[in-house]
Amino acid sequence: MAKDRVDDDKFDITKLKRPSVTVDIIIFSIQESDLKILLIKRKIEPFKKSWALPGGFVWFDESLKEAAERELMEETGVKDVYLEQLYSFGDVNRDPRTRVITIAYYALINPDKIKLKADTDASDVAWFSLKNLPKLAFDHDRIAKYALKRLRWKIEYTTVAYSLLPEKFTLTQLQKVYEVILDRKVDKRNFRRKILSLKILKDTKEMTGDVSHRPAKLYSFKSKELENIEII
Repeated sequence: MAKDRVDDDKFDITKLKRPSVTVDIIIFSIQESDLKILLIKRKIEPFKKSWALPGGFVWFDESLKEAAERELMEETGVKDVYLEQLYSFGDVNRDPRTRVITIAYYALINPDKIKLKADTDASDVAWFSLKNLPKLAFDHDRIAKYALKRLRWKIEYTTVAYSLLPEKFTLTQLQKVYEVILDRKVDKRNFRRKILSLKILKDTKEMTGDVSHRPAKLYSFKSKELENIEII
């Protein structure tokens, strides 16, 4: 038993050693037909000049979600996007400074809404393809891999794809979101038949304009509330 560990009914909470708590955000976006995540370059130790997930320590007077929303706003300038708690990562030696437990969140963002900026502890911020990530600080490579696994699972049975699309989109654009995230081709005819049968889309009665090919119908999601529904 650790020397600073005592029975629950005997310890003085004011003398208990406490781990620090952080939040880390995996921010997904589809750009140039590729699934990317946002990384920052750290300008402080540990892992100075290394790329890492955006994140930071949880303030004493804020909830975990409030901390995640604050970090998201500071790094991207956006709010009111899809944000979900992913998992907790608490290996004893994951941070060389002290005992740190991190609560990971992931966000899905339409790149048209983003204004990137490096925060106080970052010297740079950039998008990276999940297929070509640099070596990441801490255990952030593990967190990123887990987030991708969760996203692939989530997109198959929910309408979460709306967060990665413009307000109005074509069925081709919607299908592309699924193909990029799942990293495989989806049968066009079956996908369209299934997606239209679910009654989750609204025909805007508008068409694409200024295109060299045949104009396509524009759709929007009937609701921005997440629905659990088998899509793939």
